[in-house]
Amino acid sequence: MDRVRIRNWNELNDRLFEDTWYRPHGRFRGPFVFRGMSNASWELQTSLMRLAGQFEKVEGSLLRNFQKYGHTKTGSGDSFWHWLVVAQHHGLPTRLLDWTYSPHIAAHFATEDIDQFHHDGVIWAVDMIGVHDRLPDNLSKLLRDEHAFVFTTAMLDSFAKSLGTFDDRFSKARVAGALFLEPPALDDRIVNQAALHSIMSPSNSRLDRWFAEGAPELCRRIVIPASVKLEIRDKLDMMNITERLIYPGLDGLSKWLKRYYSPLNIAEIVYPAGVLKDEARRVAVVLEVRDGVLEIQLFRGDGTPDFQSKIHSREDGAWYDMEMKCPVTVRLRTPGELTEGLLTFLRELKSGQEPGVRVIV
Repeated sequence: MDRVRIRNWNELNDRLFEDTWYRPHGRFRGPFVFRGMSNASWELQTSLMRLAGQFEKVEGSLLRNFQKYGHTKTGSGDSFWHWLVVAQHHGLPTRLLDWTYSPHIAAHFATEDIDQFHHDGVIWAVDMIGVHDRLPDNLSKLLRDEHAFVFTTAMLDSFAKSLGTFDDRFSKARVAGALFLEPPALDDRIVNQAALHSIMSPSNSRLDRWFAEGAPELCRRIVIPASVKLEIRDKLDMMNITERLIYPGLDGLSKWLKRYYSPLNIAEIVYPAGVLKDEARRVAVVLEVRDGVLEIQLFRGDGTPDFQSKIHSREDGAWYDMEMKCPVTVRLRTPGELTEGLLTFLRELKSGQEPGVRVIV
């Protein structure tokens, strides 16, 4: 399984659009689909798996009751697969996993959660055509007959009318498999997110394990270091890849405004005992970001300027102060009110003045 760690916006785009020339069509329409996650340590677990316990045994009950009680709220008719994607869309735990055709939408999901901003994010890029090449013959034939690369709810209805039948037909083929399903355009959110889903059989199969154990060449993980997230996030905003697009309506507007006005350039940093002469905690303002290195101005607890330094998130995900030569703990949000000294510094930065600071060389 290919794993790359990028240092800046340009490297991210180089990796996202790598190998997208598709020779059969003579176009830049690569076989990849993408999934962004705010924390690189998270696994490819479905919402059904996150129920924990014997989640396989409640899958049928969840879907049956969703259909029973949601019948008057949706025009899903008798199509089981349509019901399944509607349930996923409205938050019911299912074995579906969300993906997107858009690499920049995936980058949004990798950087949208400000509570995870101090952790590395990740984008999974998966060769969907390569995954479908490993399907049992009866499913591969559905794609060939439709001259399609991805399944629809109608195509899967012709294959299996329930997840039980779906699993039975997979088990007879003696393979644990995955496929990608494109949902109908239920609303603008699905359209704007360029959404599709993966599904596996049986329900306790995990896609990351499936890749690692038998098909590592079909995916790559693009890690966005925590110290690069600020650059990626702001440049996505400049491209209008924001919550306003992802979640159309007032909810998305509120999500965007909350994040946009959060002080993501202000960090709380804790040094190991003995590194600094006084208290270990400092508040820092990001002065510049270059190739994943944050140049920062640090302040003491009383708001007086202290010194400048440089920090970055290392390969192991830990933060490191390059000037003080020590690991540090970083949270890119500081609680409580800002001190007058820090506010003065921020006002001077905003006005274009050169703030008065001390630098340790």
